[in-house]
Amino acid sequence: MSGNGAGTPPGAPRAPSLAALFVAFLTVSLSGFGGVLPWARRMIVEQRRWMTADEFNDAYALCNFLPGPNIVNFSVVFGSRFRGPAGALVALSGLLGPPVAIVLVLGTLYARFGDVAFVRGFLAGIAPAAAGLMIATALKMAEPMLRRGAGPAPVIVVAAIIAIGVMRWPMLWVLLVLVPLSIALAWWWRR
Repeated sequence: MSGNGAGTPPGAPRAPSLAALFVAFLTVSLSGFGGVLPWARRMIVEQRRWMTADEFNDAYALCNFLPGPNIVNFSVVFGSRFRGPAGALVALSGLLGPPVAIVLVLGTLYARFGDVAFVRGFLAGIAPAAAGLMIATALKMAEPMLRRGAGPAPVIVVAAIIAIGVMRWPMLWVLLVLVPLSIALAWWWRR
């Protein structure tokens, strides 16, 4: 996909403007409670069609291996892909601006009312919904991979789940082993 929208086929969405980037990431940031990945994917892939599912997965995979929060990295990568440094800054501002303001207010309220039983119960009730959103997004992200033939990918997924989730091995060491292995297996599978 070109960064300036030139050469796109008729009917294909054009590269988003700076204003569209800001509004999109602002909307995502205000929609996501417990994580905005599901909302970002829905907006970028399904609603606005700025990326295909495979392009989103590739960009998000890169962002998983960069230091810092994945979705923050993604906003910078996505914004810069379409509008360069200005796009990166605008997407990042839309993503982080509202939550920072809200968290400052909520942090102050939590410091004052955090011991109230209703507040504790409310927070405990949000956790399953956030987990459900993440599982649903993971399944949507896996769909393009499964459609073209999963190959060895499920083995890597299961190995990562067992190593990190069950065995509690350090994520860095697991990634240092599984990433090169996954790349080699994907290369071998697609030859």
